[in-house]
Amino acid sequence: MTVAQILKGKGRDIVTLSPDATIADASRTLAEKRIGAVLITNKNGSIAGILSERDIVRALAKASAEGFDHPVSKHMTAKVETVHEQDTIPHIMERMTAGKFRHMPVVENGLPVGIVSIGDVVKFRLAEMEAEAKAMREYITA
Repeated sequence: MTVAQILKGKGRDIVTLSPDATIADASRTLAEKRIGAVLITNKNGSIAGILSERDIVRALAKASAEGFDHPVSKHMTAKVETVHEQDTIPHIMERMTAGKFRHMPVVENGLPVGIVSIGDVVKFRLAEMEAEAKAMREYITA
């Protein structure tokens, strides 16, 4: 039960924007891609921050419509919690719950290689529980 197993199933696609992209750019990207967060990356590909739907709502609540023109760097979370492919599912569930965030970039050698959402974790965990229940039913009836 590791992050690598989740990435194997869902893929390693990462949606990124530069720090000077606007909140409007980020909103369009999230809507078009049907995702809840976008990684903000530096020119070298390293993570500068993460911007979620919640960050956008807070930006607009603070600055009204003018907030759409703000750069994402003004409203992103700069201190990004990351995971590694070897991290276990219970470990990242605990971190997501404690930190109250729903997206964690997967990083190897200082660069993002994927992103895991709480939805990915729940989906993986449910599939695992269903497989365990099926195995138990088969064991009992055999």
